[in-house]
Amino acid sequence: MFADTDLSCDGFLGGRLRIWQPREGYRAAMDPVLLAAACPARPGETVLELGCGAGVASLCLAARVPGVRVTGLELQAGYADLARRNAAESGLGLTVVDGDLAHIPAGLRAQSFDHVIANPPYYPASGGTPARDAGRERALREKTPLALWLQAALRRLHPGGWLTMIQSADRLADVLALKGAGSIAILPVAPRAGRDATRVILRARKGGRGALRLLAPFVLHEGERHMRDGDSFTAAAQAVLRHGAALEI
Repeated sequence: MFADTDLSCDGFLGGRLRIWQPREGYRAAMDPVLLAAACPARPGETVLELGCGAGVASLCLAARVPGVRVTGLELQAGYADLARRNAAESGLGLTVVDGDLAHIPAGLRAQSFDHVIANPPYYPASGGTPARDAGRERALREKTPLALWLQAALRRLHPGGWLTMIQSADRLADVLALKGAGSIAILPVAPRAGRDATRVILRARKGGRGALRLLAPFVLHEGERHMRDGDSFTAAAQAVLRHGAALEI
């Protein structure tokens, strides 16, 4: 568990949401905001977030779509408690379940959802320098294989339900190993025009039969390079990150 002195309260969606996060552990940035914006949930529908952390993606989605019913599954108890606190203080509905997606708790296994969203760890289990903080290391480095994240997501979806996932661009081949879903759309996310994408957002439909679509990149920053301090987001990125707009796919 985290003491208040170990936390910071950070603004998301232009300050519309205030989220408690550990100062030294895993700290959400723009990726969960993009994930929430890409989920096509509508009021009254159900959403499960696998690995919800402190609740940033789930709460950004709940803020954008009034009446959506969101459940988060989180392995690390301290982060699960933060997600509950953040939901309560924001006045948004979020049910948080403690558990491992590789061994879904029985109560959650009995449910299915209209949507599943996920922001799995980007870094492979081997190689690289481990993070000094254990919670950050667990959130960023793959321990449960990405294939199991994909399988768990599909099992929790209704037939015809939608999976939305954000992942490092260099893991795209692993993401496309998804079986049991179709109508796949891939949105590359590039830091600037003309730069390689660093992230990809996948949307896939359980049982879908549509052709795979590779979309034009979503560009985050204006200009060819960083020229000044401060906000250089494109108008489209500002709409999503600052104003809570949907990310159309």
